[in-house]
Amino acid sequence: MPRKKKPKYEYIESRGLYRKRVKGIDGGFVAIYGKTPDELEDKLFEFSDALRTGLDLKANPYFTDYAQHWIDVHKQFLSHGAYVDYQSIINCHIKPPMEGKRIRDIEPEDIKKAMGLISDKSRSVYDKTYMLFKQIFTDAQANHKITDNPCPQMHAGGKDPKIREALTDDQVITLLDAIKDTPAYLFCMIGIYSGLRREEIMGLQWDCVHLDDTPRIDVRRAVRFVHNRPELSEKLKTKASRRTVPIPQPLADCLKLEKEKSISDFVVANNDGGPRSGTQYRRLWSYVVCRSTKERVYYRYKDGVKTAHVVKPVLGEKCKHNSNYYLIDFEVTPHMLRHTYITNLLLAGVDVKTVQYIAGHERAKITLDIYAHLTYNRPQEISEKIDIAFGRMSFANSKSPLSAEESHNLQKNGSVLSSEGS
Repeated sequence: MPRKKKPKYEYIESRGLYRKRVKGIDGGFVAIYGKTPDELEDKLFEFSDALRTGLDLKANPYFTDYAQHWIDVHKQFLSHGAYVDYQSIINCHIKPPMEGKRIRDIEPEDIKKAMGLISDKSRSVYDKTYMLFKQIFTDAQANHKITDNPCPQMHAGGKDPKIREALTDDQVITLLDAIKDTPAYLFCMIGIYSGLRREEIMGLQWDCVHLDDTPRIDVRRAVRFVHNRPELSEKLKTKASRRTVPIPQPLADCLKLEKEKSISDFVVANNDGGPRSGTQYRRLWSYVVCRSTKERVYYRYKDGVKTAHVVKPVLGEKCKHNSNYYLIDFEVTPHMLRHTYITNLLLAGVDVKTVQYIAGHERAKITLDIYAHLTYNRPQEISEKIDIAFGRMSFANSKSPLSAEESHNLQKNGSVLSSEGS
């Protein structure tokens, strides 16, 4: 039986590119990539022409190839989440506008144009895109691919993030009452009363929980999900994330009860005593979701036909498929638990530097940028200080208020005296 003919170009599904290996000038094989067979044909022709003329294309590679090389090299220094995030930004916002351009041919205007294409994205996406552009070109400069970094000076862009809303005291009570006696209760208690991030809660072990005279939690580990599997690491989000958080009595009492019956090293563990996987974490949070009145859509297949079913829960009604009741009529996400904790600290008058440490923010500027409206937008508390600051400039205590003509003459004479004194 004749062997199946090998395709002319190999399609690399993981990268979404066509590839052809050809011999280079040193006799070794070089991989040439293209988004389409036609583009690959053009690159192969250019490569063969360069071999014939002795031109070294490695000295001036395509920017898209160099960007992929950069992220592949730096993958080992990034967490899985950061790598996935950066790879997505490179694929979606960096490669497309730079397609077909060689790294030495890119001008500052090309970068400005690329950044303009994402001006309607979030501030976070905008800033990360520029940061990656700059790091890739800085690396190229260090490796003598370019002499000058074409990245222009950064200007603010992207959409401002929405002001985050914290849960009110009544909403916290409603949430905790709704999920009492479920696995989600302990998770929510830790989030609301200690402000730990999701991955910090999932990685919390009992050796970091102290329930003596000064109840506190040492944040030393985090669990991240890599292809659904939990990976425990002592590498936290930033250096500032390694901290000790004092905890209030309600959380201390909750943890004491939980510790007495725990058979695991992990505070929030799976049935086998290990850290929860991504699927098990989503199942934990589903105890909150299934009690919420938020509208949701389910899909069913009948005779190969996909049909959407919209569920509109009504507050107080019993769920159709289980014994739960719809009790939560407000939006709640895992990160809102942490946001509520930090908000309550600031509203209680805790100074920003202390909040920065307890929250694990790398810089106080981060805390201020997110929560400044809570700390400073409180006119009822600063109105007295405003009156004191500007009271000396007021004529309110004068026995005979100045008329418009007298005020004009006073200003005129004051101007004359000022000019004579100078």
